[in-house]
Amino acid sequence: MSFLELDTHRLHYRIDGPADAPWLTFCNSLGTDLHMWAPQAAALSAQFRILRYDRRGHGQSTAPPGLYRIDDLGADVLALWDALDIPRSHFCGLSIGGLTGQWLGIHAGARLHTLTVAATAAKIGTGQSWQARIAQVQQDGLPPLRQGTEERWFTPAFATEHRGVVDAVLEGFVATSTAGYVGCCNAVATADFRDQLDRITVPTLAIAGDDDPVCPAPDLQTIASGVADGHYIAVPGRHICNLESPDAFTAALGAHLR
Repeated sequence: MSFLELDTHRLHYRIDGPADAPWLTFCNSLGTDLHMWAPQAAALSAQFRILRYDRRGHGQSTAPPGLYRIDDLGADVLALWDALDIPRSHFCGLSIGGLTGQWLGIHAGARLHTLTVAATAAKIGTGQSWQARIAQVQQDGLPPLRQGTEERWFTPAFATEHRGVVDAVLEGFVATSTAGYVGCCNAVATADFRDQLDRITVPTLAIAGDDDPVCPAPDLQTIASGVADGHYIAVPGRHICNLESPDAFTAALGAHLR
């Protein structure tokens, strides 16, 4: 296990792939850890030097106090890249990871080769809905959200056929630090890139789950049409579409990287 110690928290990360290969950084969704990218890492680690990490307050990364902004999450990526001497990297993020990727595209585009954002939006949800989620989690914790999360994240057919995969993801969800989850909910609630997409100039792929109730396909189409060099594709599945359609997702990502 590898950790980067920062002033207020530590970040857990993992590196796979050849030392001389181009870097590819993966950024997980809210309430998951770096293991969500296992299918993509396995498929692409022969061609890329892959960096996966647990967002602050998730997995084995610690949670600094207070509420976070998307700037904080983007700064964590830059801190990892600086510490690991990564001048430039491909970047792939899902949901809040996609928001982090948009922030990097706007504020640190020179550090990116390409950008891939999945199951995300230039703005996800409303401030009121996220404040309600924060209040609920602060009062009751994450376990009461497990069933609803499963329904938003996976189609019933996938949940039935791949029960072990779904249960592992949801067990990680309920084990997420409450402070880290709440802090990151605030980052989602306050992130809004709708008027800044044209500042993203690196080649950008937007991947939608075709049955995603959280960030439906039009949200990804808006990103693809709003950036300078954008492309859009849909794969079968709901919000965690990289796990529900790993082969289609990885094929689209691999083609974009090449």
